[in-house]
Amino acid sequence: MSTTTEQHQEAQDRPGRLETWILAARPKTLPAAAAPVIVGTAVAISDNAFRPAPAAAALLGALLIQIGTNFANDVFDFRKGADATGRTGPLRVTQAGLLLPSQVMMGMLVTFGLAALIGVYLVKVGGWPIFLIGLLSIASGIAYTGGPFPLGYNGLGDLFVFLFFGFVAVCGTYYVQAGTVTNDAFWSSVPMGALVTNILVVNNLRDIDSDRAAGKKTLAVRLGARGARAEYGLMLVLAFGTPGLMWLTGMKPPWVLAAAIALPWARSPLKLVLHQHGHQLNRALAETARLVLVYALFFSLGLLAVKFLPTT
Repeated sequence: MSTTTEQHQEAQDRPGRLETWILAARPKTLPAAAAPVIVGTAVAISDNAFRPAPAAAALLGALLIQIGTNFANDVFDFRKGADATGRTGPLRVTQAGLLLPSQVMMGMLVTFGLAALIGVYLVKVGGWPIFLIGLLSIASGIAYTGGPFPLGYNGLGDLFVFLFFGFVAVCGTYYVQAGTVTNDAFWSSVPMGALVTNILVVNNLRDIDSDRAAGKKTLAVRLGARGARAEYGLMLVLAFGTPGLMWLTGMKPPWVLAAAIALPWARSPLKLVLHQHGHQLNRALAETARLVLVYALFFSLGLLAVKFLPTT
């Protein structure tokens, strides 16, 4: 095949501009942003505190922050050499040459800017705590792979994901509707933080060799593959055990155990994490993201049943 023909074929295979930006946004990660907001809203409904406009704004803001963070990871990982040519994970547009680093940086700034505009409304609703939450969320999205002390490169990514996708997302969503944070909201945040953390665990387990070579000291690199697999199992136990604890302590009636209906969706990704490696874990990544959303829906149904169904 001639060089001209190869170049023509390559041009035909390249995605269009819109498709490229969709790839950069990594839509398969968005359930991780939506699920905690769904749960936080379900707790608000069960407590007669539901406010549709703040709930919708919280959801849109969470999605925009997730997309902005994905843009940041794309460009900063490329600049730090973590996205090598032999990358086993989903395509990164900067590394693949589909967008220039400057373009992805601009996309990140625009997306975080839109999130900040939504944040103005939420601050008006919830006051200075929401301003602080929004500021820290955007800063953490950038600092995960960017800045002088990138969290993901120093083994702190798992902790920050647990906190921001758990306590901050669920309790923040509840707060903008109820004006306070209750024990129910706090404990409902624990499973979401645990399950979204597992998305990161799979990602880091898959990339453990390339991350180690690039000097990216994720928690998986620090713990080793066996430790990362143990962390995945521990997060599952925490996620599925928390509703049981909420019931046994009298915090919630047994309807909250509806979250256990999601257990069959945990079996396949757990098996993959325990026995596979490299690109074979991409399936586990997708299935873990799906588990997050399925769990959130069943858990939310259980929380809503507490309000609408008899407790005795």
